[in-house]
This record gives sequence, C-alpha cells and structure tokens, in this order.
Amino acid sequence: MPNLRGSLAASLFNTDMINNHRYCVIMCGGIGSRFWPYSRSSRPKQFIDFLGTGRSLLQMSYDRILPLVPSENILIVTNAQYAPLVREQLPELSPDQILLEPARRNTAPCIAWAAYHIAARDPEASIIVAPSDHLITRDNLFIESIERGFEFVEHHDALLTLGIKPSRPETGYGYIQIGQPVAEAPGICKVKTFTEKPKLELAQVFVESGEFFWNSGIFLWSARNIIHELNTYAPDVAGVFERGTTLFGTAAEREFIDRNFPGCMSISIDFAVMEKSQCVYVECVDFGWNDLGTWSALYDNSPKNRDGNVTQNCNVLAYNASGNIFAVNGEKLIVVDGLKDYIVADAGDVLLICPKSEEQRIKQMVNDTHLAFGDKYL
Repeated sequence: MPNLRGSLAASLFNTDMINNHRYCVIMCGGIGSRFWPYSRSSRPKQFIDFLGTGRSLLQMSYDRILPLVPSENILIVTNAQYAPLVREQLPELSPDQILLEPARRNTAPCIAWAAYHIAARDPEASIIVAPSDHLITRDNLFIESIERGFEFVEHHDALLTLGIKPSRPETGYGYIQIGQPVAEAPGICKVKTFTEKPKLELAQVFVESGEFFWNSGIFLWSARNIIHELNTYAPDVAGVFERGTTLFGTAAEREFIDRNFPGCMSISIDFAVMEKSQCVYVECVDFGWNDLGTWSALYDNSPKNRDGNVTQNCNVLAYNASGNIFAVNGEKLIVVDGLKDYIVADAGDVLLICPKSEEQRIKQMVNDTHLAFGDKYL
C-alpha cells in the first residue's frame, strides 16, 4: 500500500506551492461496529493498521492529504474519548488541530463546528471533508481529483461531493445521479438526485444506466458557502454555532462547545443539506476507493494466499480451507480444517467465527453482546 509520507509525498508536491487557504477536516469519531471484535469502542477501526502497512487508517488519511493542504491546516474532529489515540498516532498536530466533540451527533454538527472554527481563522478558506477510515489505492489520481475539486469550489458557489464510478450493484452505498455537466469543469456535473442504499434490483438498474455514482462521503466547499447553506437548510444545526460566532478561535470556544454541542440534533450532512441545496455538484472520479465498511471489503482489498485466504498479520495453518479472512491479535496460532468463506476474528477476550455471507448480522451480535454482558466486550 503506497505511503504518502514517503516517496510519493516527496515527488508529488512542493510545500511552497500549496494554497494556504485550503483546509482539511478528517472526521474520526465513528465506532466501526461492523468490524467488531477487532474494532472496539476503546479503539475503533480508524486507529487500527488493518492492511499491515505500519500506519492506521487515520494515519493513512492524514498522509494522503499532505500534498494538498498545509499540515497546520489539517483538523481532526473526533469524540473526546479518542483524544489520546489521535495524539498518539499524530503527535505532530497542535492542540487546536484536534476538535473534540463532547457527544456523538452525526456528520452535520461535526462539519458545522469545523466550518465555523475555520471561518473564524480564515474567511477565505476552502475545505475538503473526508472520513478517516476509507481506503484509496490510486493516490496520484486522488490528488488530481482533489486539486480539480478545490479549483471548482474556489471559483463557484458550490457544494461538491465526490462520486465513485460503481464497479458492481452495491446495496450498502448511497447513489448520486448525475445531471447537466459543467462546461468549464470537465468531470463535474450538477447533482440530479440522491438515493440511499437501494435494493439489489434497483442498484443493478443504476449501474447499468451509467448515470449513477457511489456517494463517497468526501466533500469540498468554501467555508462561507457551507455556512450559508447550513443556515438556509439546517437552521436548527447552524443556529447552535451562530450563537458562538465571536467565540470561535478564542479560549472560550471549548467551553461554548461543551455546553452547546450536545444540544445539536443528530443528523447527517446528506439529510441536513446535500439533498436540499440547489448548488450541489458531483465530481465523477475513479481512484480506487473503498469505505472498508465490512470484513468482506477488507478481504477484497487484502493480499491473498494461493487458497484465497487472507491472514491479517497472524499465524495460520489452514487445511481444505479457502476464501477466509483471519484477524488475530498477538502470537496465537490459528489451525483450521474444512473452513470456507468465513470470518475468524480473535481480539483476545472475544472470538468471532461467522460466515462472510452473514456479516450483516454482526451489528446485531454487538447489540446482543451489550444486552447480555454490558460494555465489557464492546
């Protein structure tokens, strides 16, 4: 897996040429319950080196953005309980680059806080918002796409989302239908419709039409424009932060957030703004994106041995076994015979053995575990 911290970063950018008005917000507050028991509430998947690169998903997300945004303009928004993990993994960040949410309130309040925080510092700011737990395999194409996106939002009053060219009729992703192309911006179109996680039959129609792209959850906009659209379409969310306009960037910001953020409604940026705004555009891209949302996604994006098994940095002896993914902490040896298309995840105090075809039930397993044993195994 390429590491932007190394040769790619050195070869692709000159820090003297980076636009100082560009910012990045990395959203890092999720729990990652579909990767239980490897991903736990105390150490969610974004803090784990799933791919054996020596860098966690969060660190890879940070490395990936360095060619595009000054390092001092990269902000991490996370739940307060993960502050030590962020500081451990990204020690180069200053305290004011880590925004600590006192409560989980989905992506709209997260993005709103970051936008107001950045606007107070730099009213001319343009921003990329990205999740901390996605996999991108074609870093060069990613950088080119984001450069085009920044150029677009810096010259248009637009909210831009990145649409991924679909490779299959996936039912776990949202879809974006493209509308009229923008003549002066190749690859960018007006958004026609958003559709959340369709049934398989509809997803097949979407893919065959060529008009639909996966919703990546990666956004670009100016601080000014996203704040305007939040006030227009999500006034209940924006209103919370409008009350603290004079406090952002001051010593009083932390107290204001601790007091007011928990009162925000829990709503995604898609429902709050993107599906309502009249200035939403999509950049159609194909840079090897995967949201790594499931064990099957990790299996698909990991190297396999001759039997089609994936062993995540662990010792495995497999007989008459194929299509499995093994993830084990520590030095434990796993020996299996006759296992096909299974997830075997050993986190020390929890062992999960589950058919890959049934992995959608893992969230229910987590809920059942909570009911039976409280938070002990979460």
